[in-house]
Amino acid sequence: MSRPRLRESLTHSPRDLRDLLARFGLEPRRALGQNFVVDPNTVRRIAGLAEVGRGDHVVEIGAGLGSLTLALAERGASVVAVEKDRDLVAALREVVAADDVRVVEGDARELDWDVVLGDHDPWSLVANLPYNVATPLVLDLLRDVPRIESMLVMVQREAGERLAAGPGTKAVGIPSMLVAYHGRARVVAQVPASVFHPRPRVESVLVRIVRHDRAPVDTPIEVIDPVLRAAFGQRRKMLRRSLAGRVDADGFEVADVDPRARPETLDLAAWSRLAAQAR
Repeated sequence: MSRPRLRESLTHSPRDLRDLLARFGLEPRRALGQNFVVDPNTVRRIAGLAEVGRGDHVVEIGAGLGSLTLALAERGASVVAVEKDRDLVAALREVVAADDVRVVEGDARELDWDVVLGDHDPWSLVANLPYNVATPLVLDLLRDVPRIESMLVMVQREAGERLAAGPGTKAVGIPSMLVAYHGRARVVAQVPASVFHPRPRVESVLVRIVRHDRAPVDTPIEVIDPVLRAAFGQRRKMLRRSLAGRVDADGFEVADVDPRARPETLDLAAWSRLAAQAR
């Protein structure tokens, strides 16, 4: 079967996408959060913001029908395209057949990443993530796959704001602090719903995360995590109430944290000091 002529527009136009879906007997699956990008300017912009080029190794999660994959390959990157939906994989393999792309069928949360990434280091992650798995997947990869040194993820706006939020903001929470432990995160662009097929009902953003060379605080994340969960689980309460039984008055004093504070006001350094005093 011949490969569709996509190079003139780099990626799938709405018509290209409809033709490809029809030829393979496919339809976007809402249960899997499938919204395909159908705008070449958008995928070029994403590939540029990912800051990857010739000789770089990129893993793309949720490659779909290859719109973004082609843009990454055009920049000279060597791409591993991960796709969970086996019905899409045959079409994806055809689309990227002429490029330096290896297609891996599987669920990103269940893959053996040492096998997937092979002998190459370092890696960048670029992904248009289904909204229902975006946050836990990003946190899993930050915790478990240090060979991925940078990420550019397209997620629902609210999820992106939570990943990148700093202390004192409404969006800050457990994901924000866990991300801050592993890297620096910021929202770098908005993505309009009009560039997707089918058009989603929510707004999207691109979040870039660059991993720290070393942890920015001394307390291990395994010690900080339960304190975060206890505090943000009752985020409207003062810390002396939400952390009662974990941190006593002396612990707050040693940590230099006001026991009357609420969790959204603390930065990672304060959480580190507080967790070090927890029972």
